[in-house]
Amino acid sequence: MERKIRVLVAKPGLDGHDRGAKVIARALRDAGMEVVYTGLQQTPQMIVDAALQEDVDVIGLSILSGAHMTLLPKVTQLLHAAGAADVLVVAGGIISDADAEILRREHGIAAVYGPGASTNEIVDFIRRSVKPERFSGAEV
Repeated sequence: MERKIRVLVAKPGLDGHDRGAKVIARALRDAGMEVVYTGLQQTPQMIVDAALQEDVDVIGLSILSGAHMTLLPKVTQLLHAAGAADVLVVAGGIISDADAEILRREHGIAAVYGPGASTNEIVDFIRRSVKPERFSGAEV
């Protein structure tokens, strides 16, 4: 049986708008991935705890609040501390190009998507980027 890519979609911080996160979650599900949506106002620790508990391959973080330079690096730090640095982390929301570059280069965020990003592009990126060894021999 083919193992599906497991994705956790989360809204870190005090951001109260989740329409985009729900659109992405549905697109990933429609693409055949298993999706866990944690809901609004999650702390970085809550996100990492859920990711570990759900044994996900990917964490998708949606943030519109402007706190991305604090909250997103904290998620990757906690993943590393938990021995889960192999979990792919992607982000979307209102993030400047300069901040996106820093998040990718210095904080391990694999990709950053802004408003209007193609769901097909996001799906394709995740499929290309999830490390096959995470599947313990199962085909993706």
